[in-house]
Amino acid sequence: MKGIFEALDALRHIPVCVASSGSHDKMRFTLGMTGLYERFAGRIHSSDEVARGKPAPDLFLHAARRMNVEPAACAVVEDSQYGVQAARAAGICAFGCAGGLTPADRLEGPNTVLFRDMRELPSLIVDP
Repeated sequence: MKGIFEALDALRHIPVCVASSGSHDKMRFTLGMTGLYERFAGRIHSSDEVARGKPAPDLFLHAARRMNVEPAACAVVEDSQYGVQAARAAGICAFGCAGGLTPADRLEGPNTVLFRDMRELPSLIVDP
């Protein structure tokens, strides 16, 4: 996704992780192909680790526990409808990226901030 490296660099002062529906093998491959694996190594969580995947809140609650952060203090960046629903169910503010495959109207809703370009994300997370 365009602008992801700039966004991560700007957010380097806060702890970040990946919480994905994909398996660890799949994420090792996809994050490796994009050059992101090393940025998240040791902080990658899969729905394989929880009882229920998205849209259930289990994965995001698991990731928050592993990061030692209360869910209410977390932010979830998502580009899928199920991911945004899972964040809301977990009581976590969702940042819905409408610049990808999912149309904005499927991401809209309570406790959700929409954006279209990853480079917008750092200013939204700091000052939603």
